[in-house]
Amino acid sequence: MIDPGVAPGTASGDDAPLIDVRSLSKYYVRGDQLIPVLVDISLVVRAGDYIALMGPSGSGKSTLLNLIAGIDKPSSGEIHVAGVDIARLSDADLAAWRAAHVGFIFQFYNLMPVLTAFENVELPLLLTDLARADRRERVATALALVGLADRADHRPNELSGGQQQRVAIARALITDPTLIVADEPTGDLDRTTAEEILALLGALNAEIGKTIVMVTHDPKAAEKARRVIHLEKGLLVD
Repeated sequence: MIDPGVAPGTASGDDAPLIDVRSLSKYYVRGDQLIPVLVDISLVVRAGDYIALMGPSGSGKSTLLNLIAGIDKPSSGEIHVAGVDIARLSDADLAAWRAAHVGFIFQFYNLMPVLTAFENVELPLLLTDLARADRRERVATALALVGLADRADHRPNELSGGQQQRVAIARALITDPTLIVADEPTGDLDRTTAEEILALLGALNAEIGKTIVMVTHDPKAAEKARRVIHLEKGLLVD
């Protein structure tokens, strides 16, 4: 049976979890009906963990990811991330919290087509008070980390799908976020390129200690995670 509280090789001591989801539910209103998406979900994720959320279409896995990332708010329950109950934050405070604490990786990259790889990675830093020289140094480091130092001046249409996803990963890392969330990060890639991206995510987790929560429908991608959490019709299942 899945223990949603403790990762393999992680002691269950008194250290506070990075993510603590408590009795979380999400529903939508359709006329006079309540449509449940998530039902009474409780989940603990430790700092440095790497979680894969799996389940069939409509199981609620992307909804849960969005709630943990502060993109959406629950109908009831609590979501504590690094000690902050983000479900209670105002919209403005939640936006500021996301910018400071969450790095996003999407299936279709979400890069600005008119900007270079360097400029796409730099975008989140434009909201900070970092000096231009400091921003450039960080961007150069992030691109080197994902193996694209020699592609900084290329626009997305001049890059392969795998290279575009590497740019997206560099952008997700640029603010040194508390948490990285990845929604089907290999869904638009061929198997060889997908393996390269998964290896990069694994290295970010194992070597840098980044906490990653990933939604995937691909069992081979899920195998790379430390833990696999299954959802079925809005419920955590074995």
